[in-house]
Amino acid sequence: MNNASIVSQLQQSGYALLQPAQLSEAVNVELTALDALRDSWSRLPQDNYLRDGGHYRFRRHSCFVQSLPDGILELSPHRAHWQPTDYNALHGGMERWFEPVDPLVLNDSAWEGLIRGLGLLFAQAAKVSRWYVEAHQFRIDTAAGIGRPTPEGAHRDGVDYVAVVLVGRHHVRGGETRVFEARGTAGVRFTMTQPWTALLLDDANVIHETTPILPQGDAGVRDTLVLTYREHGFQAPA
Repeated sequence: MNNASIVSQLQQSGYALLQPAQLSEAVNVELTALDALRDSWSRLPQDNYLRDGGHYRFRRHSCFVQSLPDGILELSPHRAHWQPTDYNALHGGMERWFEPVDPLVLNDSAWEGLIRGLGLLFAQAAKVSRWYVEAHQFRIDTAAGIGRPTPEGAHRDGVDYVAVVLVGRHHVRGGETRVFEARGTAGVRFTMTQPWTALLLDDANVIHETTPILPQGDAGVRDTLVLTYREHGFQAPA
C-alpha cells in the first residue's frame, strides 16, 4: 500500500492500519533503526495522574511544531498535556505535567523520521501549513493484574490526526483495538501484535479505544507511541 492508497483509505474510512513494512516505507525509516528505540520504553516514569487509582501506566511526553511542506520538525518548550472534558471525561480539564522524552530519543534520527514522515503523510490528506504535534510514550503493565490502555473508554482526542504505533507487547492477552464511526454504527476490531504496526486515525470522524490487558503467565507489558497532529495549536485551557 503506497502513500496515496493510505491517504485514500484514511479519507474514505477514517482510519488506515499499516503493517510494519508499510509503516517503514511510508515514513522512509528502516525497522531496524526503529527497533533501537524500543529499550527507552523500559525507562518511562510512572503516570501519577490516573483518576481510577491505578498504577499500571508509565509515560513520557514532548511536543513539536512541524512546518510544511518541507516537514521540518522543531522541539517545543516543555508543556503540560491538556484536554477538554468533551474529549476526555476522565482526565480532561487538568494540566498534566509528564516527564519529557529522553534527549537520547529526541536526538535519534529514526524518532525524528517517524514523526516527520507521518506528519508529511497526514498533510497529503489535509492541506495545512503547520502541525502541532504531541508525542506520548506509553507503557501499560499488568503487575497488578490488569492494565488499561484507554481508561477513558472510547474517545476522540480533539486533534486532526492520531497515530497509534505498537512498539511491543510481551506476556499479555487482550488489548483489542476498536475503531468506530463517530456519527454512525460501523466499526472494526483487531489486535495489533507486531512491533511497528501503526493505526492512523482521522480524529474528527472516528472514535477509538483499546480493551484492557491481562497477564499471560508472568506479568507483561504493552508499549505504544501515540502521536497527535493538530493544525490550530496545542490544546490548552482557555
